[in-house]
Amino acid sequence: MRTVLVSGAGVAGPTLAYWLARAGWRPTVVERAAGQRSSGNPVDVRGPALPVVEQMGLVDALRAAATHATGLRIVDPAGRPGRRIAMPATRSPTGTTEIEVPRADLARILHDAARDDAEFRYDDTVTRLDQDPDGVDVTFATGPPRRFDLVVGADGLHSTVRRLAFGPERDVVRHLGLYVATTPLGEAPEHPHDVLLHNTPGRLVAIHPVRGEAGVAFIFRHPAVADFDHTDTARHRQILTDAYARERGWRIPELLARARQADDLYFDAVTRVVLPSWSTGRVTLLGDAAASVSLFGDGSSLAIAGARTLAAALAGNEPAAALRRYEAEHRRRTDRRGRTTGLVAAVLVPRSRPGVAVRNALARLLPAG
Repeated sequence: MRTVLVSGAGVAGPTLAYWLARAGWRPTVVERAAGQRSSGNPVDVRGPALPVVEQMGLVDALRAAATHATGLRIVDPAGRPGRRIAMPATRSPTGTTEIEVPRADLARILHDAARDDAEFRYDDTVTRLDQDPDGVDVTFATGPPRRFDLVVGADGLHSTVRRLAFGPERDVVRHLGLYVATTPLGEAPEHPHDVLLHNTPGRLVAIHPVRGEAGVAFIFRHPAVADFDHTDTARHRQILTDAYARERGWRIPELLARARQADDLYFDAVTRVVLPSWSTGRVTLLGDAAASVSLFGDGSSLAIAGARTLAAALAGNEPAAALRRYEAEHRRRTDRRGRTTGLVAAVLVPRSRPGVAVRNALARLLPAG
């Protein structure tokens, strides 16, 4: 039985472990965190991910964890929400509609599907990779060294496996001109089925309902921060404060103050990973580690679809040929999504006051919810 180490127990990693176990592999999943995370921003399971979760028998579990956000409203500076706009929904060929679910719940559901067929090791990480034509010797931060037939980096935008096998993050990550900060508000949403959006030039504040609790997101245009450290929470709070310090409309001062004091603040740059190849020898990348499409909703769906594609390619095939096949097929999806990021950013966070006005006018032409 062939062995595979998957770094990352988020969305891509457990999905891959599930399918590789059914293809005759013995998966081990290593995760830096001490356990399953308890919070997370809402993400979509849609498009090419829907047939995958159907085949895994997870649709009912995902529906039970869904946020039930089905519309959005644009809020003016005085706090008045506009008319309700229905969110469009994609469907699978068998009729399953897309599902929005907190990312932590999605990861938990995928973990539960894979846990009986894979070894999960938490509170550990890869520190060294030494490969030869037949396999990879892996050194861990705490566990004993082990040898695997294949190593997969499914450990996100700031991938350790990618750094070890492909080089520094700064050489492969491209800043897209935006930063995002999110945190739970610990209160019931005023509109339990609607996302509320408020824009000023280059700034967005959104309140999102997550199963009875509201969460806030700040998305703003900003040049790349020199020596940005995604773990430096104090610096994150300062960047966020500076970006919104002059904003006075709607609830922005209050929401900003709460975000600055929050213990659970997520903050990162909106970026794209650019690599000439996702594989080197017997090490390959999956999900955001290979081709991040952060912020715009498709990252989790592409991670699920990519995991299924990789597992199918590896089923009974020689690894080098399988990895080429996986990349050729899945790059078509990620490249297509990457080409639309500029347009989506322009709609979500217009640069100018006229841009905000035009976007709002166009939104009024969309079907009412």
